[in-house]
Amino acid sequence: MSDIRPGAVDPGDGTLVAGVDSSTQSCKVTIRDARTGAVVREGRASHPDGTSVDPEHWWTALGAAIADAGGLDDVAAVAIAGQQHGMVALDAEGRVVRDALLWNDVRSADAAAQMVDELGREAWVARTGLVPVASFTGTKLRWLRDAEPANADRVAAVALPHDWLSWRLRGHGPADVSPLGPDLDALATDASDASGTAYWDPARREYDPELFTLALGRPMRVAGDGATDGVVVPRVVAADQPMATLDTDVPLAGGGVAHHGLVVGAGTGDNAGAALGLGLGPGDVAVSLGTSGTVFGVTDAALADPSGTVAGFADATGARLPIVTTLNAARVLEVIGGLLGVDHGELGELALGAPAGADGLVLVPYFVGERTPNRPDATASLLGMTPTTTDRAHLARAAFEGMLCALADGLAAVEDAGVTVERLLLIGGAARNQAVRTIAAQVFGRDVHLPEPGEYVAAGAARQAAWALTGTLPTWLLQTTTVAADPHPEVLAHYRDAVAAS
Repeated sequence: MSDIRPGAVDPGDGTLVAGVDSSTQSCKVTIRDARTGAVVREGRASHPDGTSVDPEHWWTALGAAIADAGGLDDVAAVAIAGQQHGMVALDAEGRVVRDALLWNDVRSADAAAQMVDELGREAWVARTGLVPVASFTGTKLRWLRDAEPANADRVAAVALPHDWLSWRLRGHGPADVSPLGPDLDALATDASDASGTAYWDPARREYDPELFTLALGRPMRVAGDGATDGVVVPRVVAADQPMATLDTDVPLAGGGVAHHGLVVGAGTGDNAGAALGLGLGPGDVAVSLGTSGTVFGVTDAALADPSGTVAGFADATGARLPIVTTLNAARVLEVIGGLLGVDHGELGELALGAPAGADGLVLVPYFVGERTPNRPDATASLLGMTPTTTDRAHLARAAFEGMLCALADGLAAVEDAGVTVERLLLIGGAARNQAVRTIAAQVFGRDVHLPEPGEYVAAGAARQAAWALTGTLPTWLLQTTTVAADPHPEVLAHYRDAVAAS
């Protein structure tokens, strides 16, 4: 395995790169022309439900999605973007110690509170750019230390989903299933994913060993640093550098291979991947509506939010990616649509049949607790029910408005942290719903820009793969349409009152 960067490559017409989005729900693979970004073919495979998952499912899905996309035989470079924060604990033989705890697993909420109390919010923000909550890897390690000490004692390395998948793709893993065996010193990651652990400093761009020890109760060492003692954490690869170039064929789950000579890019976290796929620059902020919701932008400025609302992650280019995350976005539409027996499209038609503000009916949509605000034990509330508002149309309207108002509060927090918002992009599967688009222009009170539908995280990973291959970050054009602002500030005001009362 060569970790030396290959010489710059002129991609020429027809050179292909692959990007992977290993998300909570599924694995998507996009294969694109390295020069133009044109999609050549795509594939996908499902992941199991749950907040605690055996990572082997991700490896199986990666192989299936690559096969569905026609394989990698003609692909020159690949990069993997993955769901952030998930704790993948490995033993000395490269085996997973326990099911990975995902970002949306809230069992470490008490551990997070303890860690905040031990250092204080200001110290955490100064050292990591964030305040610990249940989502972050460090709080999951603290939970593991306290709840499963026998498992904690077995941990020899800690990776995140994209780190682990990239390691496996490069031929590493347990000796009985991988050609290169369990070389923990081969673990690698990128700055964006490292910055979501709560033991990495995005300003100094280095790990904070004291914070790792605070989490797991054991010292750490960085992969490949020559040390022999400590739990291994992945080395951080520069955004424009490859993790490695394969010098052997690596069998993939379900058939096919990652071939000799394939360049494997640094990879990234999913939100940083989306920012890269969208080509976000200063002044651009994206609102993403997946199962969960995010608000994020790119800035060169240092950010500090002691409230913990805005996490100051790194992006996939060397800049910062301030982000606000909610646990309840499109899942709100799933719940209310299921209650009413309609799909998202029909739910949207119902919602547009009720007036803005739903005549005072407000849904506070904390169906699975909430991360922003940090209320892991919260439940959803429906306020303002009267004989007039208690019907299908008003409930549907309240669902869309509750989902979007929560993200409007996130947008306000990003602005308060010092991010300039000149262009607001709305992305994610739910953004294709006409009611979402219409109500977003009312709730946000500004023009909403809608990029052409696509797998932005996978596109960002493919763009990064091209960067690793050629030494130059390509510019891929993305078309957008615009929904004009239609401000209804009373909707957000009523929502905030309901949150305060809930």
